[in-house]
Amino acid sequence: MTVFTALASVNWIAVLLSVVAYTVLGGLWFAGLFAKHYAASLGRESTPKPEQPALFFGGPAVATLFVVTTTAALMRALDINAVGDALVFALVIGIGFLAANTVIIAINPNMPRPLFYSLISGSYHLVGIVITALILVAFG
Repeated sequence: MTVFTALASVNWIAVLLSVVAYTVLGGLWFAGLFAKHYAASLGRESTPKPEQPALFFGGPAVATLFVVTTTAALMRALDINAVGDALVFALVIGIGFLAANTVIIAINPNMPRPLFYSLISGSYHLVGIVITALILVAFG
C-alpha cells in the first residue's frame, strides 16, 4: 500500500482525537508542567509573559493535524496495527524526526539555551507522538 492509498483509509476520528490529545498535552507541558523551564530555555525567565495572539493557540493545532495525519498514513502504509509496533514506530519517528528537528531548529544565534530548549520541546514531541501512535493503533 502506498502512503497516498493509505491516506484514503485513515481513521479520521482517531486523527482528531490524537490532535486534541497532542494539543492538550502541549498546553499542559508548556504552560503547566515545564512553564518555568521553558521560559528559562528561551531566556525569558525574568520577563513578564507577553500577550499571545490567536496564532499561538491555533497554529500549533493546525501543524499537529499535519503531523498526526502523516503519522496515520505512514502507520497504515506500513501496516502497523499492534501496540508494540506502534511504540517502536513512535520512538523512531519521535527521536529520529521530531526531537532531532527540534534540535536543528534550536541551534541558532537567537536561542540562548538551545540544548535545554531541545530537551523540553523534543521530549514533548516524543511523548505526543507516542500518545498519537497508541490512539491510532487503538482505533485501527
